[in-house]
Amino acid sequence: MSNAGLWQSAALYYGLLEIEMRKTIELAERVKHLPPYLFDKIDKLKKQARSKGVDLIDLSIGDPDIPTPAHIVEALRAAASKPEHHRYPSYEGMAAYREAVTGWYFRRFGVRLDPVTEALSLIGSKEGIGHLPLAFVNQGDVVLCPSPGYPVYAVGTMFAGGEAYLMPLLESNGYFPDFSAIPEDILRRTKLMFLNYPNNPTSALCSKEQFIEAIELANKYNFIICHDAAYTEVYFNGKRPMSFLELDGAKDVGVEFHSLSKTYNMTGWRIGFAVGNADVIFGLGKIKTNLDSGVFQAVQEAAVTALNTDDAILAPLRETYRLRRDALYDGLKSIGIEAVKPEATFYLWAKVPARFNSESFAVHLLENAGISATPGNGFGEAGEGFIRFALTTGVERMKEAVDRMRKII
Repeated sequence: MSNAGLWQSAALYYGLLEIEMRKTIELAERVKHLPPYLFDKIDKLKKQARSKGVDLIDLSIGDPDIPTPAHIVEALRAAASKPEHHRYPSYEGMAAYREAVTGWYFRRFGVRLDPVTEALSLIGSKEGIGHLPLAFVNQGDVVLCPSPGYPVYAVGTMFAGGEAYLMPLLESNGYFPDFSAIPEDILRRTKLMFLNYPNNPTSALCSKEQFIEAIELANKYNFIICHDAAYTEVYFNGKRPMSFLELDGAKDVGVEFHSLSKTYNMTGWRIGFAVGNADVIFGLGKIKTNLDSGVFQAVQEAAVTALNTDDAILAPLRETYRLRRDALYDGLKSIGIEAVKPEATFYLWAKVPARFNSESFAVHLLENAGISATPGNGFGEAGEGFIRFALTTGVERMKEAVDRMRKII
């Protein structure tokens, strides 16, 4: 056989061997059964639309279009030049950062926290929420997850081998779980419960009495409450949402997660924190020390600047979202789409027209009006019949979106 023939034979052999090797590489069962991440799927649909030349009005993902305040950016620029920040960061977060977090909590909510044992830095609150079940949930344990709700609650539970029990958030109950509807055997197996107020996607607020009800349930059945409080600083008409940790006994049963993403328009910076029960913070920290190396300290230093900023800087931001909310809400009402006017978050939760379901309406908007929104059932079965609009584009584009919808509904 010629040299050329030998090379061809070898190439064929190794090519077949490579194919055979590929056949043996299988995804883990936990990944095989993982649904496509909702916002990744939406991103792909948006890219397809833009590739076709569609002038897309993007009201889908909660990613603020307003830049991070300039003084925070400048703080990062200065901090990034410091050689001490070019090495590995501390796992639990710089002392200065955790002190800024606990100082902000006391000024904002009147909650006293120990920066050493009751605060932990996170690479964005999503990361901490996803990792929390790994610290406390064993195979077969139950985690109570709101539906509709942030998909990471249930996904993190699945990764930990737990069983997500979905608590429907119904309009008739003010989008708060009906704890009396949860079976006794489920409650006895519960290790963790996720709550999220102000709520994504419904924008609902939670009352003091409802938080107390959750604390009493956690005490009775000995489980942890994880309150996702990412949207407490985006509110309207002076109705400042409370912290779960303000209530007596809350710190005995739970923790609160927060992020600088929405408050200071820092989604891309990936920094947040968990605060509350010291044992829970310790458990989450133990997971993190084995899986990540902390947050770049220059980002932490800039976050200290953000957290020490006077709250007055946020007033224009809230006013911007209020104007957008009003433009979209009034516009939807004028074309017969029913929605609740939100008092917090930058989302508007609307009912889809009768001839559509959530997904078909989202596709209809994208294909026929160039509007991207998030189908409610993507947040869980209880979100069917709704669609979520994010207030992340200007007032004029909001009005244009309504005009486009008017022509196709």
